Amino acid sequence: MRPTAALLPFSLMVMAIMTVPTLVLDEQGLPRYRHLRGEVEELRDANEVLAREIAGLKSDIEALRADPSYIERIARDELGMVRQEELVFQFPPK
Repeated sequence: MRPTAALLPFSLMVMAIMTVPTLVLDEQGLPRYRHLRGEVEELRDANEVLAREIAGLKSDIEALRADPSYIERIARDELGMVRQEELVFQFPPK
């Protein structure tokens, strides 16, 4: 093997040893990776919250389609509606 042929792999190894830590520790390297990994975790948590909210809304939709008592409760609680035969008493605020 010629001396110049052995020099090429050695010089590539030296360049890699010097360059890789610089690239990893650069602001676009490992710190950015850790920051992005934290963002991914936050987004996963937010997605879980939204998935639970969607599931609740889907159950509300199903109840509105199928359960007359649920519709009545919504009408009474949120819209202040009463049946025709009921009396409404209003008291002044204290």
